[in-house]
Amino acid sequence: MNTTGFERGSRKQFRIHVLPTKRFKTFAISLYAGVSLQEDTVTKVALTPFVLRRGTESYPETTQFREQLEHLYGAGFGFDVYKRGDYQIVQFRMDTINDSFVGGDEQLLDRSFAFLGEVLTRPAQENGHFRSSYVQAERETVRKKLESIVNDKMRYAAERSIEEMCKHEPYRLHPLGERKDLSTIEPQGLTNSYQSWLQDASMDLYVVGDTTLEEVENMVERHFNVERVTSADYHAQEASVGDNEVNTVVERMSVSQGKLNMGLRTSITYRDPEYASALLYNGILGGYPHSKLFVNVREKESLAYYASSRYDGHKGIATIQSGIEIPNYEKAVTIIKQQLEEMKSGAITDLEMSQTKAMIRNLLKEMQDSAYEMIAYDFNRQLSGKDRTVEELLNQVESLSKVDVQQAAEKFRLDTIYFLRDEKEE
Repeated sequence: MNTTGFERGSRKQFRIHVLPTKRFKTFAISLYAGVSLQEDTVTKVALTPFVLRRGTESYPETTQFREQLEHLYGAGFGFDVYKRGDYQIVQFRMDTINDSFVGGDEQLLDRSFAFLGEVLTRPAQENGHFRSSYVQAERETVRKKLESIVNDKMRYAAERSIEEMCKHEPYRLHPLGERKDLSTIEPQGLTNSYQSWLQDASMDLYVVGDTTLEEVENMVERHFNVERVTSADYHAQEASVGDNEVNTVVERMSVSQGKLNMGLRTSITYRDPEYASALLYNGILGGYPHSKLFVNVREKESLAYYASSRYDGHKGIATIQSGIEIPNYEKAVTIIKQQLEEMKSGAITDLEMSQTKAMIRNLLKEMQDSAYEMIAYDFNRQLSGKDRTVEELLNQVESLSKVDVQQAAEKFRLDTIYFLRDEKEE
């Protein structure tokens, strides 16, 4: 049963999701293309949208490409490359003003689909492959983005802790790929990879705005110049429990501040009934400024410049991030472990419960004011196979007790401790 408001259809093996509404002055368009994270394809897949955004068959020069967006009354176009669980997702976005606010006989949604369809299926080429100058320039763009992670020690520590925690799993891979592979990618090989990606990726197209499912299906039929044979489905992943031993990794670099990151594994994923409990667990532990990590590690003990936690419900992993003075390592580890044990023992106050529920409630309600947030939330349904409306999740969160959170806490286990410190010998 469809309880989300999105109408579902398909064309050319693209799953199509349309939310007809007059609430917004623009059309929000999102195209998600997902493939499994794999070492031999991750860098080429990551590089592909960077090259696609340089030019198309009709607008082969990048200046022409950008001018066309101006002709669409300044339509927004962009993309992201990220991972959800063990999948690498490329997301294209377009934001186009509703025709009725322009006047005349403009058909901006149709023109936007013509533009997006050409970006995706008719890229600028030379001699049957991507333009060499574009591939060369965008390899450098991606290389710089990957290098910037090394220069940002907070991000670097977060990525390295995941690499160590998931060293035998696809999740260890960064969604932008690996620097060492960039120099080997040539135009013909990237074009071959793109053509396979276009055929094999799991494609979900979302539109929110004053339109209909039938209209969007017809536009896909007209403007997406590809005949896909199959539509790949996402497969809900079982959480990896790992072994019971905590893996400790100390890495030395030229840093003045230590980065202490911890990884926890849990059997609770997005599709599980206890997902709401896991959300509340993470919120109380380190998701917000009132959380245990922030209050006890940063405020009371003054041990950390920052201390927080994140939960990936598609992978079944929670991560703790903190920045500490290097001599405070042992004390910080001890106090963070104490917070984990407090959660398991049910040492949770009424205030922590009410404040965290209020924060989650506000986030879920604010989501309804953003077309792209509604799209992102619904896409979780595609990834996980779990249909859960915002209202259902909100009601579940509101009904939770401390015992529910405690039971969820018992299903989170410390797996990895990663510490980035200076090069001085003790």
